[in-house]
Amino acid sequence: MRNGPRNGSARTGTIPEQPVRVERGSGNVFADLGHANPNLALAKAELVQCIRDLIAERKLTQTKAAELLGLDQPKVSSLVRGRVEGYSIDRLFRFLNALGQRVEITVRSNPNNTEPCAVVVT
Repeated sequence: MRNGPRNGSARTGTIPEQPVRVERGSGNVFADLGHANPNLALAKAELVQCIRDLIAERKLTQTKAAELLGLDQPKVSSLVRGRVEGYSIDRLFRFLNALGQRVEITVRSNPNNTEPCAVVVT
């Protein structure tokens, strides 16, 4: 048997007001949720959002997007739903390239670190 009023109206009586606790987020929901690699997860999410936007903007079917990205349609469906397990940042960059985008990586100094950044490519 169901609890509560049978006619669908709100319960009678009052609920004492309690203060609502609001906590400011860090700006990275993955960090707030305790994800193991929150910066990587956020970067992937942002890249997938770009991919999803490009597919929608061009009105591509998932089948056509799959052809361009070198995937099958079910994988495109999973990708645009945010399922990025198994996709490296590099692979997401290649998907963006396949969609006609140029990917640029910028390295900036960390305000907490006074040492300059050095990148050596051999």
